[in-house]
Amino acid sequence: MDNEPQKYCMKCTLTFGDIYGQIIIWLIVIFISLATTLALWSSTRQAYAFLTIGIILVLSLPFLVFAFVTTLLNHIEFVPLEEEQTTNQLSLDNPRSLSQKAAPSAG
Repeated sequence: MDNEPQKYCMKCTLTFGDIYGQIIIWLIVIFISLATTLALWSSTRQAYAFLTIGIILVLSLPFLVFAFVTTLLNHIEFVPLEEEQTTNQLSLDNPRSLSQKAAPSAG
């Protein structure tokens, strides 16, 4: 019995409050880039305006994705299951195990 590998349960404890600040910062970046685009907008600087918003979005997107992924990974936990939880989970997943356990007790 001691040679059996330990069974674990994966739990994600991420809530909306954990990423709320990141979303607010992303919205601020979007609004600043739009304000910059409108400030550069004229008949002669339209290309600069589009280039500015493109550069801001392309440079900020990897940081946003990195922040989301690291926040998610920090909220994943692996909790070891106890013996009773493991047997209960196995019996719920496999209905045959209930009938196999009941058969030896009847005889």
